[in-house]
Amino acid sequence: MWGIRKEMTALKAEGLFRSLTTVEGTQSTTIERDGKRFLLFCSNNYLGLANHPRLKAAAISAIKTGGVGAGASRLISGNSALYTRLETRLAEFKSTESALVFSSGYTANIGALCALAQKNDLILSDRLNHASLVDGARLSGALFRVYRHKDMAQLKKILSNRKKNQNALIVTDGIFSMEGDIAPLSEIFALAEDYGAFIYLDDAHATGVLGPQGRGTPAHFNLKSGRIIQMGTLSKAIGGVGGFIAGDNLLIQYLINKARPFIYTTALAPASLASALAALTLIEEESGLIQQLWKNTHYFRRKVLELGFNIGASETPIVPLLIGESEKAVTFSRKLLDHGIYIPAIRPPSVPKGSSRLRVSLMATHTQEEIDTLLSALEKLGKELRLI
Repeated sequence: MWGIRKEMTALKAEGLFRSLTTVEGTQSTTIERDGKRFLLFCSNNYLGLANHPRLKAAAISAIKTGGVGAGASRLISGNSALYTRLETRLAEFKSTESALVFSSGYTANIGALCALAQKNDLILSDRLNHASLVDGARLSGALFRVYRHKDMAQLKKILSNRKKNQNALIVTDGIFSMEGDIAPLSEIFALAEDYGAFIYLDDAHATGVLGPQGRGTPAHFNLKSGRIIQMGTLSKAIGGVGGFIAGDNLLIQYLINKARPFIYTTALAPASLASALAALTLIEEESGLIQQLWKNTHYFRRKVLELGFNIGASETPIVPLLIGESEKAVTFSRKLLDHGIYIPAIRPPSVPKGSSRLRVSLMATHTQEEIDTLLSALEKLGKELRLI
């Protein structure tokens, strides 16, 4: 049917075939798979909140009072009072005037970029941006230009050569999800001011992780400006599900009227909103969670570098172990399962060709014993596969 069988055969031959793996239990430091327990080192549950008692209690309470579903889109009958409370808290957390919650980070990016960028506008995107940013930019119909990863000289050149009076939107991740490095936001901001551009910042992996109290990349660089449109998720460090845009009041009102994924999607369940509210309170009250995440990050990075692994430019809890060949990355992942460790291989198109990897994600709740177990397995298998 339409060449599907041929394409599937090619994916398998190239080591790029994907299939779903069923896991059981919570997104804690361990999961169950096929009746066996594995250490989990690939989750975006950075602060361990997906299984936190306070979040679960908030969700259960919301189910008791509000049921299990919203029943309609937010513009029809699904806009519960929990949304108002959550969006107020998110705006405060991100130091903006307003915020707008979407059903996911992906739909937030698609909806916002398609609403903001028009046919003759220019979108400038970092080469290693998340797929949802690329999809949103392409679907917007705007002119789409890609600049080399964190290459400010090329970004400046594109901005300086654009058409007169052409609107420009610089799109970048805050923390790059596959590299673990941080966008040079101060430099991007300076260029945006010089050339009258706006910045669309995907802060999904930085929210709850980077900056004072986990407030994200702008807080990390001590930047506060209406020129920066912030996107974040509730599904990573916040521990639940959903996405959001944070910005000025006019922007949020515009998105309510123009962002199609927002307009035509059923609202999130009350439990998701309540758990996100509980997570924000927890993050603000218990700063030790973020401190422990970074303690684990620094420990693992130092030890894995001592072993001789190539982790690229990683500087966050996302630590890629760069392998190169897709098949070798799959083999590495499979052998780790024999040691009781679950880290799937990351292959194209998620990463550029020839840069397949295992992406280690640290959590605040990982113990040093668990991290040492991973390091021991990495050392053994790294030598066996001639990676170190």
